[in-house]
Amino acid sequence: MLDKIQAKRLTGALVIVTFLVIALGGVIRIYDAGESCPDWPTCFGTIGFDVSEAEQGAWYEAHPDEFDSRGSGHRYTTFQIFTEWAHRLLAGAVLGPLVFLNWLIVRREDGLGSEVYLASSVAVALIVWQGAVGWLTVSMDNEHWSVALHLGSALAFMLSLIWLWLAISRDHSKLPDWANFGPTSKKWRGWLFWISTGILFTLFSGAFVSTTHGANSACGVNGLFESWPLCHGELISSVHDWVLQSQIIHRWMVVGVAASLLGASWLAWKEFGLDSVLCKWFWASTILYLVNISIGALYILSWNISDGYTEYLSLIHLLVASLSFIVLSTAWMGTMMAPVAEVADE
Repeated sequence: MLDKIQAKRLTGALVIVTFLVIALGGVIRIYDAGESCPDWPTCFGTIGFDVSEAEQGAWYEAHPDEFDSRGSGHRYTTFQIFTEWAHRLLAGAVLGPLVFLNWLIVRREDGLGSEVYLASSVAVALIVWQGAVGWLTVSMDNEHWSVALHLGSALAFMLSLIWLWLAISRDHSKLPDWANFGPTSKKWRGWLFWISTGILFTLFSGAFVSTTHGANSACGVNGLFESWPLCHGELISSVHDWVLQSQIIHRWMVVGVAASLLGASWLAWKEFGLDSVLCKWFWASTILYLVNISIGALYILSWNISDGYTEYLSLIHLLVASLSFIVLSTAWMGTMMAPVAEVADE
């Protein structure tokens, strides 16, 4: 049975499932459902998601040490609980076991080298780590730093799967042209690494903004120019509270990373030409990043007194930012891989 499953195809499927898990995490946030399952791995002591308000209240009475950060009387809808439940189910009951299965398949498949074995082991270690971080996030009642750590760990896990897919493709001599970077200088590998790191830190700061009450309105809700791109009508605002005003810091970081991306993309175009694989990956990440700045602006400008912000824009903002990071990080991993595999058991 296992011999019929190809490691490359399963790894590709795992990348897609991981992105869906990240997207579900974003859905949980925009529906304010991060504490809708206050215990872990169960939801109010059950394995289901249909928990009435009365049953929620009874659970809190039976667990006086547990409390919701929104107040002792706060209750969740069935849909809110379902989002958290589905996130855990997809991550724990589907993704986790398949990662372990893939680890076994890799070791049964012929023609794979030591780098593939290493990448599959890293993926297993990171999925276990991610489960522990998920428990920590629930235990800490979705503190902003724990949410940022959870997101960062998910992206690291996804990159380990992409690394595994690239290594398998190379070992089978089936690396597609769009992922074949060829010899790349240390300078360009450094550019890819450091700008990818910059995008990751903007994702972290964005997580702080989205999970800190009041931070998304730290620059005001007074519309175009006053609240975006300016902050309370000022180009540079002073920061007195690094957490509450994390949106200001987030914007500074975004500007710095955007400038770096544009500069690196232009230099890659001048040095290698637009037809080079590296140049295309740089520009893909840059375009995604610039589009995402526009999405962030639309979110800030979407506020109105009756409905607040258009939260689905926040979800799109998260996903496009993640894609920009994944694209550039994938390019970095592609340039770091050895062009010739070290095949095991020759």
